[in-house]
Amino acid sequence: MDTLMDLGGGFASALEPVSLAFALLGVLLGTVVGVLPGIGPISAIAILIPVSFGMEPVHGLILLCGIYYGSMYGGSITATLIKTPGEVASAVTAIEGYEMARRGRGKAALATAAIGSFLAGTLAIIGLTFLSPVLVKLANVFGATEYFLLMATALLLASTMSAGSRAKALISIFIGLAVGLIGLDFQTGLPRQTFGMDLLSDGIDFTIFAMALFAIPEAIRNLALGRGAKDEIQSFGNDKWMTKEDWQRSAGPWARGSVVGFIIGILPGVGPSLASFMSYIMEKRISKRKDEFGHGAIEGVAGPEAANNAGVGGAMIPLFSLGIPGSATTALLLFVFTMYGLQPGPLIFRDETGLIWTIIASMYIGNIALIILNLPLVGVFVKLLKMPKEILFSSILVLVVIGAYAIEFSLFGLMMLGIFGVIGYLMEKGGIPLAPAILALVLVPLLEDNFRRMLQISGGSFAPLVTRPVSLSIIILMVAGIVGPIVFRWWVSRRKLLTDVTVG
Repeated sequence: MDTLMDLGGGFASALEPVSLAFALLGVLLGTVVGVLPGIGPISAIAILIPVSFGMEPVHGLILLCGIYYGSMYGGSITATLIKTPGEVASAVTAIEGYEMARRGRGKAALATAAIGSFLAGTLAIIGLTFLSPVLVKLANVFGATEYFLLMATALLLASTMSAGSRAKALISIFIGLAVGLIGLDFQTGLPRQTFGMDLLSDGIDFTIFAMALFAIPEAIRNLALGRGAKDEIQSFGNDKWMTKEDWQRSAGPWARGSVVGFIIGILPGVGPSLASFMSYIMEKRISKRKDEFGHGAIEGVAGPEAANNAGVGGAMIPLFSLGIPGSATTALLLFVFTMYGLQPGPLIFRDETGLIWTIIASMYIGNIALIILNLPLVGVFVKLLKMPKEILFSSILVLVVIGAYAIEFSLFGLMMLGIFGVIGYLMEKGGIPLAPAILALVLVPLLEDNFRRMLQISGGSFAPLVTRPVSLSIIILMVAGIVGPIVFRWWVSRRKLLTDVTVG
């Protein structure tokens, strides 16, 4: 009852004209930020931190939080329409969303993304409101060992993200791992795979890598076809809204993506990016239409988009309740809290009750504003696809180049964009899937960091892998997941052989 009373007080403050204006401005800016490649919520919040100095703490935090969850949906727009992820968590949406758009299903893809984002975001905020204390205790059970095993499991599952040869999927994973290891060793400070170039000391930016692998090969392929590309994309712009079947196929992924995203978002240091990949992998594994994945399966858009928005709400739980950032963006928000003289943690709900509940209430309002703002604009966004192909794909290249330059304002970023663009094109020509490389790059720092922490805590011993109950359970599930399908296929083939012999 106290929670409902506090939330009611938060709504009273959040519905004041000034607070409402900042919430609406935040989600609007977040959508724009998500659409523009190379910007992302981290850069936008970093740019606006000096502006927020002169604001009331509650208004500044409402604005920056709105940008965070608004960008989650904005990134899906360009990922779907032009295969250019505007935000890290939207990279997986480009796999199925773009294929849907190519087949005249752009409206359905954007609609399922918008509705899934709204439902998942709302459920995540409800979870943030009522389940924070319980879920924070659960998250504390996970140490470096469990995080390492979770990342390793995700990496093993990455080979199932794409149809075709598992060997080629593993090649893609190793490419992502190799790129992720470029830069300075975060513990020793020694350079790795920099080839003596100081410019590589900071590593390869994820956004440049994702844009290079997804957007550039697609643009090159369509521009190289010349007028023949007209047949390739002739269904662009002939879109229909979500059908009854689309609603039925999206409902399950929305629900599952919300749960997966929320749980992964709670884990400190993980964030919504991994949630969207894990949701995609899960939907592909349980789907009865596995052959559609990679060719425009609506489940591959609905689940990941729900997951990355639910991950935002989940990431707020360790931030508000423990003062621990759940992602790079929430780390910036933690800095903003301290800038205002506030310290997130258990005491903030007691000492700053009005402020924290106003922020939570504004997230409910902002989530409603997002669906009202974006759902009617789906048709407008899809009209982009009616542009002549030469203008459309040339504009994509220009947009990607500007986005890559805006990340560090360096020509070196453009060089990396070109190099990885060529690598992505060659991967596509060779039938090597792109998505596993993207996921591997996301996981490298988390995997390495937690592996080293595990060894440091245990004095170089691997014993925690089997002595900790949670980690042992994860290992058992991993082994079952690898061995189980092999045994099942052997059993089915043996039964079939026995049946054939009997019939013969």
